[in-house]
Amino acid sequence: MDRLRGWFTGRMPGDWADGALEVRLDREEITVIVPITAPEVAGDATAGEKGAAWEGRSRRFREDTRQQRIEIAHEAEHTFGRKVSWGVRSGESVVMFTTFSVPVMTRLRQSERMVLDTLVDAGVARSRSDALAWCVRLVGEHEDSWLSDLREALLHVEQVRSEGPRSA
Repeated sequence: MDRLRGWFTGRMPGDWADGALEVRLDREEITVIVPITAPEVAGDATAGEKGAAWEGRSRRFREDTRQQRIEIAHEAEHTFGRKVSWGVRSGESVVMFTTFSVPVMTRLRQSERMVLDTLVDAGVARSRSDALAWCVRLVGEHEDSWLSDLREALLHVEQVRSEGPRSA
């Protein structure tokens, strides 16, 4: 991760980011979230005005940086063998420009399929695939602390493996 963050930081123009990049990685995709300066609004601005200002700022960044982001993404895809998605952050607000949907195969028992079918029948999701994605997002939102602990434990496992004996 440090290498990836460093690589993207080195490739991007210095005036893009207002802080350190957030870089995420999985088997298929690298996600780069660029911190940008929040738009200045009046102190008595409404939530709607603040939201519209943020939307405008993020769209301007997206348009102004499009060609360079495409070039950086192509180079990264060639170098790291993964697709690149982009987004911006200011405070707690995040806007993603590109993301990839990757098919994931799973086997579900009838009781699990019935959960998905209930979500579809109730109009919460359009399909079983959407219902499953909804369930995964829900777990991710409500179990963030537990998932963070699990990721930390996995990093420790990787470290211990790398320090273990080598086979000839």
